[in-house]
Amino acid sequence: MRMDLMSGYKGVVGLLVGNENSSNEDRYVERLLDRISNGKLPDDRRNAIAELQGVVSESQAFQLAFGAMGFPIMLSVLKEERDDVEMVRGALETLVSALTPINHAKGSSNEVQPALMNTDLLSREADCISLLLSLLEEDDFYVRYYTLQILTALLTNSPQRLQEAILTIPRGITRLMDMLMDREVIRNEALLLLTHLTREAEEIQKIVVFEGAFEKIFSIVREEGNSDGGVVVQDCLELLNNLLRSNASNQVLLRETVGLDSLILILKLRGSSFTFNQQKTINLLSALETIKLLLKGGSESDPGKDMNKQANKTTLVQKKVLEHLLILGVESQWVPVAIRCAAMQCIGDLIVGDSKNRDLLASKVLGEEPQVEPAMNSILRILLRTSNMQEFLAADYMFKSFCEKNADGQSMLASTLIPQPYSTNHAFLEEDVSMSFGSMLLQSLTLGENGDLETSCRAASVLSHILKDNLQCKERVLRIEIEAAPMQSLGAPEPLLHRMVKYLAIASSMKSQVGKSSTSENSYVQAIILKLLITWLADCPSAVHCFLDAHPHLTYLLELVSNLSETVCIRGFAAVVLGECVIYNKSTDSGKDAFAIVDAISQKIGLSSYFLKFDEMQKSSIFVSVKSSLTYQSFTRSSASSMVDIEDVDENDLSEKKNLDHPILSSILDSNFVNLVKSLEADIREQIVEVFSRPKMKVAVVPAELEQRSGESDGEYIKRLKAFVEKQCSEIQDVVHRNATLAEDLAKTGSTLQPEQRVSGASDRIQIETLRRDLQEASQRLEKLKEERAKVESETMHYRNLAGKMEADLRSLSDAYNSLEQSNLQLENEVKALKREGHSTFPDVEAIKSEAREEAQKESEGELNDLLVCLGQEQSKVDKLSARLLELGEDVDKLLEGIGDDAGAAGDAEDEEDDE
Repeated sequence: MRMDLMSGYKGVVGLLVGNENSSNEDRYVERLLDRISNGKLPDDRRNAIAELQGVVSESQAFQLAFGAMGFPIMLSVLKEERDDVEMVRGALETLVSALTPINHAKGSSNEVQPALMNTDLLSREADCISLLLSLLEEDDFYVRYYTLQILTALLTNSPQRLQEAILTIPRGITRLMDMLMDREVIRNEALLLLTHLTREAEEIQKIVVFEGAFEKIFSIVREEGNSDGGVVVQDCLELLNNLLRSNASNQVLLRETVGLDSLILILKLRGSSFTFNQQKTINLLSALETIKLLLKGGSESDPGKDMNKQANKTTLVQKKVLEHLLILGVESQWVPVAIRCAAMQCIGDLIVGDSKNRDLLASKVLGEEPQVEPAMNSILRILLRTSNMQEFLAADYMFKSFCEKNADGQSMLASTLIPQPYSTNHAFLEEDVSMSFGSMLLQSLTLGENGDLETSCRAASVLSHILKDNLQCKERVLRIEIEAAPMQSLGAPEPLLHRMVKYLAIASSMKSQVGKSSTSENSYVQAIILKLLITWLADCPSAVHCFLDAHPHLTYLLELVSNLSETVCIRGFAAVVLGECVIYNKSTDSGKDAFAIVDAISQKIGLSSYFLKFDEMQKSSIFVSVKSSLTYQSFTRSSASSMVDIEDVDENDLSEKKNLDHPILSSILDSNFVNLVKSLEADIREQIVEVFSRPKMKVAVVPAELEQRSGESDGEYIKRLKAFVEKQCSEIQDVVHRNATLAEDLAKTGSTLQPEQRVSGASDRIQIETLRRDLQEASQRLEKLKEERAKVESETMHYRNLAGKMEADLRSLSDAYNSLEQSNLQLENEVKALKREGHSTFPDVEAIKSEAREEAQKESEGELNDLLVCLGQEQSKVDKLSARLLELGEDVDKLLEGIGDDAGAAGDAEDEEDDE
């Protein structure tokens, strides 16, 4: 294996410097190595090592030649000749030279790097690491110093191999930790080595902490002067952060053993006049990163993260960390902007989700008498007036953290929003510490009248935090009216909501006038104002009603969604606002109701194009790169210098990119807002489909419509029923047409997307739900018709039985009448017979008969009249039921078949009896 590696390296030497030179250097290195390993005189061997170290430190070709054959010999010297300190020093120094890059004139990027190749080769040597660690116990200063340099070089280029080897060596980490208490030069080298060693190796982190790393780190920091110290303080804090990052157990050990007083002491500024050089700035940024790591609490997967985070917050607040952070981030404006941003970021992390810390911040006042003001006012002033975009984002994050799930805090801030007279409302933002929070915010919101749209949009961002998820605050701010300028002809006050839409339109028009070279402020003003509108209108029908009170607002939004010169996010946000006007619309006005909004979207944009605005927005780089909070890269020696000066986005870069969103939006649009937009998108799609698939006028089908009105002729009744059916047919055709259009739009939308995408799935789900609901309604209507039919059939049977009973009563009455007639005839015959026999004493039979006949006739006529009236009423009911049965599709003649046959048969039988 070794011969293969050596031959490979020799081949590389030949390629690098040519065969002839390579041969000379190989032979020269080989002669020196032979003198070192086989020499008889100690001085000659020492001179050979010194000569070898000299040529290796100056030439890449000699570095390659030495790497190909020299490591085994040097390691044997270290193993076998420990007593010869000068030989050990020479061997170690030669190894350091072989592993140190030689920076000559710049070569090609793919040029062979001998130092890297030698590092890899040395790390593969058996027992190399254990041998080097054992040398740390030697008394000689240079032996320990060179050994640490070799280990650092190996760790820089082959970290994993060295970490694994150190973990397998007994007391390997302990030897390194002992070096922290050595002389300053040794200590600094050991500190660098441990910093590299603990970046990713969790097991090594635990051992380092167990060996007392926290005590030793803070001891060195105090010796070096805390934040005023040099690069050693930076290295100590970097090592500390490596031990605490995503490691809850180490954070608990720090808090419960060493404590956090030493960390707070680093943040404390000393003296009345503070000076900040680059190193002090880096040191403070490193200490603020430590605070941030403690406020994070550990890795996301750690089950005890939240409990540990809360314990860290409580301890830090007890140690007065908030006061130090306010001095660094808010009160002391001579502090470098990078430190101010990091301090405000820490304040945001400290108060988010913690009611006690939020109340503590709200109670803080800054400054000295008489120029004192609440801390919240000072933070707002920084947010509105800073010229650095990163500082604005940091201050905005503080307000977001303060308002997040804090209804009382939001109401407290909203209660200060009181409109001021126009003269003071439009004055330039002065350093007036007596101005209330709300007055300052409202003043800034209306500065767009003077052309200061950037300040207005920054204030709009703060207002969106105050209104988020708080209906009471939304309703309250909705009632605020802004006084118009005195010179305007129409000087009536207008709602604050309308004023923000006005500034949105102004920003859009200014952007279109300057074209591609739009200023950076106008490239994100629209997005922030649209974010405010989305937050304001969400779940607030009153805000939607106020927004639609001005008809041009709807027209402008429709144009903004369709404007291809706008960015993807601006078109998408405008589409969300339009959708909110549908899902939160409670208006009954035909021109402002949800149907009117959907109809306008369908006609002006088209549903397929409208839905695609959501898809384009979700795929945009801004949405993909959104983070839950501001993030800062870890400080290392290689990255710290470039992170001290926070630079704003280059406007020239923006002007060269057409239709791209301002990169600062990825920090303004946090994950909570992105999730809100996603949930609104699903509701908007479903509600638009629901509204669009329904007829504009809903016809109530009630039984009264199907009944014949009193005094209405049959012809009029039939004509009215026909008109009713035609009306329903028209409505059905309208629904079918809308469903067809909707299906076509959805099909178009689906054809432009991948089948597995979520949007397509949502469309399918909405269509299935619509069809399922239609089927359910049809089933319910069918069941209702079945119930009505059964009821009509029951009533028909009842009246049929009643008619049969009446006819039976009539036949009984007729029989009684016939019996009476027969009795009367029999009596008449008897009377006639008696007369013929000459019985003159009998009363006047004829008179009696006539009187009886009249009496019977009266009685019979009264009963017949009553019976005829009843029959007429029953006949009218039968006629109406017959008409209803015809409408329901029943054969009336079939139902009535047989009724009256019995009566007819009985009548025929009577006729036959009479004939007999």
